[in-house]
Amino acid sequence: MRIIRAADCLSMPWKNGGGTTTEIAVAPEGASLDDFDWRISMAHVGQDGPFSSFPGIDRTLSVLTGAGITLAFGDGECVRLDRTSTPYPFAADRAVDGLLVEGPIDDLNVMSRRGRWRHRVERLSGAASLAASEGLLVLVARKGDWQVNDVALAAGDSAILDAPGRVELVADSDGAQAELYAVWLTAS
Repeated sequence: MRIIRAADCLSMPWKNGGGTTTEIAVAPEGASLDDFDWRISMAHVGQDGPFSSFPGIDRTLSVLTGAGITLAFGDGECVRLDRTSTPYPFAADRAVDGLLVEGPIDDLNVMSRRGRWRHRVERLSGAASLAASEGLLVLVARKGDWQVNDVALAAGDSAILDAPGRVELVADSDGAQAELYAVWLTAS
């Protein structure tokens, strides 16, 4: 299991220049925004505006802080996400504007290149036993302190587990104060 401490994550401008993102992990390592196979990052969204287009990429968005965001897609579909919403998957090459509900948000953004990788995201708030039967399992600790197979993860830290493998997760605080995102990545 590889541990990524929050202090070691790289911040960079958005592809469209409208904000900043903190990259947690990317494959292949060192890949740019144009040639990654998969990427996990957190972004601060401070104003309404268009999402960057990523041709051939699937994306899942989770609201971490703030009142929420409405995704206004170019085809007329609108989806409102907030802290209680299930992580929301959509095609990253689909035209979409983000409309903030009541001020800025922070989000978790998971992307994978169609035809090479698939991903699935789940939010957890307490003890769990998770398996990675193929590919990778990436854990992103968001709130509280966590024990992952007896390794401590603080808020903002992440862990990457190669399959096959299993992790036992225990939150060091109660469920209301603990939050962790599990990301399963599988080669296509």
